[in-house]
Amino acid sequence: MSPRLMKALINGLLIGGTVVALFPLLWMLSVSFMAPGEASALPPPLLPKHPGWANYRELFVRAGMGRYLLNSVLVAGAITALSLVLNLMAGYAFAKLRFAGRERLFQALLGALVIPAQVAMLPLFLLLKYVGLVNSYAGVVAPAMATVFGIFLVRQYARGIPDELLEAARIDGAGEWRIFVQIVLPLLKPIIVTLAIFSFLAAWNDFMWPLIVLTGQEHYTLPIGLASLAREHAQDSELMMAGSVVTVLPVLLLFLSLQRYYLQGLLLGSVKG
Repeated sequence: MSPRLMKALINGLLIGGTVVALFPLLWMLSVSFMAPGEASALPPPLLPKHPGWANYRELFVRAGMGRYLLNSVLVAGAITALSLVLNLMAGYAFAKLRFAGRERLFQALLGALVIPAQVAMLPLFLLLKYVGLVNSYAGVVAPAMATVFGIFLVRQYARGIPDELLEAARIDGAGEWRIFVQIVLPLLKPIIVTLAIFSFLAAWNDFMWPLIVLTGQEHYTLPIGLASLAREHAQDSELMMAGSVVTVLPVLLLFLSLQRYYLQGLLLGSVKG
């Protein structure tokens, strides 16, 4: 097979795979602009006959989607900010600071990765109930403030920082906090963006834990609100698609805007160590 034909075949397969992956998202967007009942026709139409914003107005005016959207932004933003602070400090400490039991403690943390998160949900719920954090944003945020995966990701990347650079800063009289803020954090920029995207996506899309902790509808996040909407409007496909667009669009825009740093962090992190 000639190189030109091989190149054309590979490009064709990539284009075909892209179309298959994007088609559901594009059709979801198209259906969200259709009139009620239009998507139920056979065969289903690809494009709306008379595009309109009626479904989105219904979501925000009557279905309370604006409140769910604000809740998701607050919860995901708080989790992302707190997890960045704690994971960065812990990951750096495991990578560059020497203290008693460092390796054994890190091995114990890695061992926790094999434990399914669902196993800890019941005891964690009982603990939060005891301290009065059930049906509150704090009950959703607290368990996600630090993760083993985040600590591991930062540690693997921070191990690539030269020890000589840190020692030179110490010789010049810099304290550990100043070294971390002024030297280490700028070098960790790619992995910070990568970890921020991971944390925000996980918090934004989380369904099970907020469903367990949040009992009041006024505290619902978007995934729970969308599930509640599905029970009330099971036959209204157009409204459900509009809700799905509202849920997917913010994280999609976030990922596309930070994609370069995200991939850089993954690639550099994979060769550190």
